[in-house]
Amino acid sequence: MSTEIRHRIQTLCDEIRDHQFKYYVLDKPTITDGEFDALLKELGKLEAAHPEFKLPDSPTEVVGGGFATHFQQSDHIEKMMSLDNVFDEQELTTWFDRIAKAGVSNTWLCEVKVDGLAINLRYDNGKLTKALTRGNGTTGEDVTLNIKTIKTIPHELKGKNIPELLEVRGEVFFPIAAFNEFNDAQEELGKERFANPRNAAAGSLRQKDPRITASRPLAMVVHGIGANSGVDFTSQSDAYELLKSWGLPTSSRYKVVKSRKEVEEFIAYYAEHRHDVEHEIDGIVIKVNEIAIQNELGFTSRAPKWAIASKYPPEEVTTKLLDIKVSVGRTGRVTPFAFMEPVKVAGSVVTNATLHNSAEVIRKGILIGDTVLIRKAGDVIPEVLGPIIAKRDGSERAFVMPTKCPDCATKLRAMSEGDVDIRCPNTQSCPAQLKERIYYIGSRAALDIDVLGYEAAAALLEDKLITDESDLFALTEKDLAKSDFFLKKDGELGKNAHNLLAALESAKTRPLWRILVALSIRHVGPTSAQALAKSFGSIAAISKASAEVLSETEGVGNIIGTAIVEWFSVDWHREIIKKWEAAGVVLVEIAKQSAEPQTLAGMTLVVTGSLIDFTRDGVSEVIAAHGGKSSSSVSAKTNYLVVGDSPGSKLAKAEELGVRVLNEAEFKKLLAGELI
Repeated sequence: MSTEIRHRIQTLCDEIRDHQFKYYVLDKPTITDGEFDALLKELGKLEAAHPEFKLPDSPTEVVGGGFATHFQQSDHIEKMMSLDNVFDEQELTTWFDRIAKAGVSNTWLCEVKVDGLAINLRYDNGKLTKALTRGNGTTGEDVTLNIKTIKTIPHELKGKNIPELLEVRGEVFFPIAAFNEFNDAQEELGKERFANPRNAAAGSLRQKDPRITASRPLAMVVHGIGANSGVDFTSQSDAYELLKSWGLPTSSRYKVVKSRKEVEEFIAYYAEHRHDVEHEIDGIVIKVNEIAIQNELGFTSRAPKWAIASKYPPEEVTTKLLDIKVSVGRTGRVTPFAFMEPVKVAGSVVTNATLHNSAEVIRKGILIGDTVLIRKAGDVIPEVLGPIIAKRDGSERAFVMPTKCPDCATKLRAMSEGDVDIRCPNTQSCPAQLKERIYYIGSRAALDIDVLGYEAAAALLEDKLITDESDLFALTEKDLAKSDFFLKKDGELGKNAHNLLAALESAKTRPLWRILVALSIRHVGPTSAQALAKSFGSIAAISKASAEVLSETEGVGNIIGTAIVEWFSVDWHREIIKKWEAAGVVLVEIAKQSAEPQTLAGMTLVVTGSLIDFTRDGVSEVIAAHGGKSSSSVSAKTNYLVVGDSPGSKLAKAEELGVRVLNEAEFKKLLAGELI
């Protein structure tokens, strides 16, 4: 028996380390968080019952991310701990009782547990000097340059009583909405999708080129303090307020409570509202609020005794894959999806889940008839993660991608070399594409017309009230009266008809970026559309710009620029613009009156390096307020390059092209109209 236990402990240690490597280094986990937690929990129980077999480097004694990669390793000043977990009410009660036995009186701080990448920021006399991943808790990877590209992280602390030394701990995350948009863009480009926002954050932060990290909308929440000098914190909540006053990104989603009941209420609230948060959370962290009591309780070898993570159940379930079908999206992409036995996940019953593309079906080894693992978070479409191979009985069969569009019978093909997606090229009249495009126009991402739902879009097309999106804004009561969908039983126009016409009228004055998104130009999502609207100011200007000029816009790039040029080269696409304009749709950016003198009107400026009196976002806003345009790259069309500390390669490029270079003082003179 003892031999079996020793062998099981060794096997668990090896298996857990392997999964840690895949999770922390490769950013490609092969099991769910719940399955990993179960392995770690089993190991902990075996070690507690048989301490004589516990290995000195057991995963229960060290933090999981201690693997060397291509980034330079560096030590934390103070060890960066992990957190112990509890998974049910009984385990949480046991932890509370353990704290009570210490004989301390305290309040609790409850906060949401961000499912991100743990980071330690070091500030010396208020300046950010180093950023490290957690690593093994003692040594982490130096990701300073990449961290400095995250807009919410200050390079220098502001305010009063800045400490001489401060280590700040937190989580870097990929906002869910931005993650979904980014993953869709990855798929459009034929690149592999990230499995979840946490992996996307880790992968983005580990880029060798900081410019790639800068192009991704990462954010951070700070939730802890390491080594420090020149400052005293009396409580966790007071520390958060002080960190916030220095400009650090703290969360507002925490609460100081006085009883276990209030803790349980906080946990229950976010169990119900976990998908209302902009980032993924996988539980609630409970901390003793008073710093003095934290110090009294101390630490184990890997975690503080004064804090615990109450983990929510994983939002992953298994079900039977009955068939694999395909759907045609608004850009013509043919996407396989799983048709499954109904199963409840994340609070709703689902029967369909995305499989992304045929290459993903092959890569994941999914067969029709498999028992599969699916995941659903928030409003995200459920995704098939993979098959449970051990449950196969030999009746499973491979999926074969169709060669013709299931809606219009057009021959399917890849639209460009290297494209993993197969598309229906009949973009103008394929019924499926038309329906999806009309529906998308009403979506929150585009014009946000809630009465233009899927049923309304289908009725408009099936009853031939419109031929395509070009006719949408010219609809009248007389048109809608031809469709039973918009009529009441007595034959009069229904409320839905009046609401739709009113909503369409209101949508004519939506911001220009929403109009751009509504056109369903490939690769153009809300982020790039906002940049284009701000830079060009009108559909007319965008339609006339070359791919090269478009790609110079920050957040656009060559792929999006080329896609825009290709879209406007199509006759029936230009007809959409013509008809929308005739119907009264505003196709220009409605300028906001600036109180600042327009001293930069007509100028393009690039800013590089760290400025003293301007943040990264702040300097762009100042340039725009003075009538100028910010760009991320230096070209012959750049009027000025503004340089701060560590300007990098842009300075050499500006000198090569003869672009005038300004320091910060000269830039201020330019803003004031005093520079000659």
